[in-house]
Amino acid sequence: MAPHRKPRPTGRTRAGIRTPALATAALTSVALLSQTATAAPSDDDRPSLEEVEKKVDDLYRQAGSATENYNAAKERTTKQKKKVDTLLDDVAKRTEKLNEAREELGSFAAAQYRNGASAPDQASLLLADNPQDYFDQNQLMDRLTDRQKQAVDAYVTEQADAAEQRRTASDSLEKLTESQNALKTSKAKVQAKLAEARELLSTLTAAEKARLAAIEQREQEEADRKAEELARQQAAQQASQEAPSTQETQGGTAAGTETSPGTSGTTAPVEDSTYAAKATKALAFARAQIGKPYVWGATGPGSYDCSGLTQAAWKAAGVDLPRTTYDQVEAGTTVPLSDARPGDLVFFYDNIGHVGIYIGNGMMIHAPKPGTYVREESIFYDGESSIHSVVRPA
Repeated sequence: MAPHRKPRPTGRTRAGIRTPALATAALTSVALLSQTATAAPSDDDRPSLEEVEKKVDDLYRQAGSATENYNAAKERTTKQKKKVDTLLDDVAKRTEKLNEAREELGSFAAAQYRNGASAPDQASLLLADNPQDYFDQNQLMDRLTDRQKQAVDAYVTEQADAAEQRRTASDSLEKLTESQNALKTSKAKVQAKLAEARELLSTLTAAEKARLAAIEQREQEEADRKAEELARQQAAQQASQEAPSTQETQGGTAAGTETSPGTSGTTAPVEDSTYAAKATKALAFARAQIGKPYVWGATGPGSYDCSGLTQAAWKAAGVDLPRTTYDQVEAGTTVPLSDARPGDLVFFYDNIGHVGIYIGNGMMIHAPKPGTYVREESIFYDGESSIHSVVRPA
């Protein structure tokens, strides 16, 4: 193969150096080639669609976790602000009362100078840290009546209490500032994760987006298959539990049970019926929200995030759940997945960053993620390994 020879420059050279014009042109060409290589990576450098999907899903999970941190910070901030507002209001009222009392003490001092003695310096009294010290220094304490002395003592006590209240208010203000900063940090993290996910998706071509949708469709079909399998297992388990015992066949009924509605010859514990009644109300509320958009940090009525939906649903049944997934997972009894009943809460991921409300047959109602709407979906929507626990909240 013939060697590739570098063509001679057509411009003038001096001492083997190109003229400035040609040197500039060469540098420009190198720069353009470098930019082209950076702007258009080869197909080998592009991540696969599976990798893109995994990355986007991971970013949404991180955004969900950051959302729960935001919800917790928002709740703390709201409570702290109410506390601070109450304290500051109390401090203002107490300060006003102290000023009025201090003026009254000034009138006590003035009353001791009726016989031509020099008038007391009431301005000093009003500015004194301790009115009792003022009376002592001016040799007026002994001249006060018992009622006036009691007023001075009461003022001193009230003044000390007011100082403590001001310190408490100051500490609460510092905590409020910390909560507000945590709120801003959590909000920024959510926004950053969502922006990164949107940016990653925006790099896909139309054909790649169609292929990605096909991958997600296959995953959904697998999730539905697993839901059907769980539904069969639960139905078989329930049939086994409801099989009439010899005593029931002979007409006996276990104590503390009642006949389940719509069944014949089967009984259910009273507490199960109570839970079922509450769960029915919670699920009715959740179903009424289907189609409403997911908005992180939202608690309704027009939009929800995942824990905002479950909290609102159970509130409709008369049960107050905490605001975040981290607290909701502790607000009930953990049960095996095979024993999940309609109304139970299903939590996801090791960081407990997502929750849905179980409706039976391996399905749930949940608010999935930004860009989606409240919907029914298999609890295996992100794979069986993503399920963290099932909790019965009431």
